[in-house]
Amino acid sequence: MKTVKGKVAAITGAGSGIGRATAELLARNGSHVALSDVNEQGLAETAEKCRGLGVEVRTTRVDVAQRQAVHAWADDVARDLGAVHIIINNAGVALGATIEDTRYEDFEWLMNINFWGVVYGTKAFLPHIKAAGEGHIVNVSSVFGLIGVPTQGAYNAAKFAVKGFTEALRQELEVETRTIGVTCVHPGGIKTNIARNARMTARKGWVDETSGADFEKVFSTTPEKAAANILSAILANRRRQLIGADAVLIDLMQRVMPTLYQRLLVAGARRRREKMMLGPTA
Repeated sequence: MKTVKGKVAAITGAGSGIGRATAELLARNGSHVALSDVNEQGLAETAEKCRGLGVEVRTTRVDVAQRQAVHAWADDVARDLGAVHIIINNAGVALGATIEDTRYEDFEWLMNINFWGVVYGTKAFLPHIKAAGEGHIVNVSSVFGLIGVPTQGAYNAAKFAVKGFTEALRQELEVETRTIGVTCVHPGGIKTNIARNARMTARKGWVDETSGADFEKVFSTTPEKAAANILSAILANRRRQLIGADAVLIDLMQRVMPTLYQRLLVAGARRRREKMMLGPTA
């Protein structure tokens, strides 16, 4: 795709963060937008920002963990807006816990949104994108889809799965057609609320109530910058898009020292754990 002007883009997790910024940027570039989220207030705020830009805006409360709801939404978007050219599977949640401490219910909750939500969004919208004759699928993974990290086993599992799923999809579509692109996005630390809103369920010494805020302190990339990278990836038909200097560094670290990086993370986690166990006066 050489332009998004006049195209129809569907975005999950559009109520805040990367989803909101991407919706605004696409609308500013002339794309009609169909927005979904479980956060109806946030969704309405995003829609308000997109209206007045001369494009059609549709909002729907959708839980991406519900397959039938995602498929119904895709059919409604195609019917109401006449076609669908872009799907951005962005909705996601976070969980901080060791694998030993992760409850099955929490693991399933995260996988249903972060992995199955991507699968449902892809499969629901793909027939409509094919019918439109051209388009692009964007699946948001993470730098945690490139490296494993202590207390992020469930998140790692989902984001690694998104990476593999998306790369296979890209290859399959290239065999069939040259008119549909697929990009796997790997954001680093983005200034959103995902870490602050994460479920933290590990024992003392692994995570605590300050862990989300501590993660956010090192987040350096704005959602607007992430949105610009995503739009650029669509127009350039990139297979993969790293977002943020930290993502580039992490990708390089994994390539150069694919096992040594784990030792470095272990050393850092041990120091943090010892500090937690000693308490706030340490």
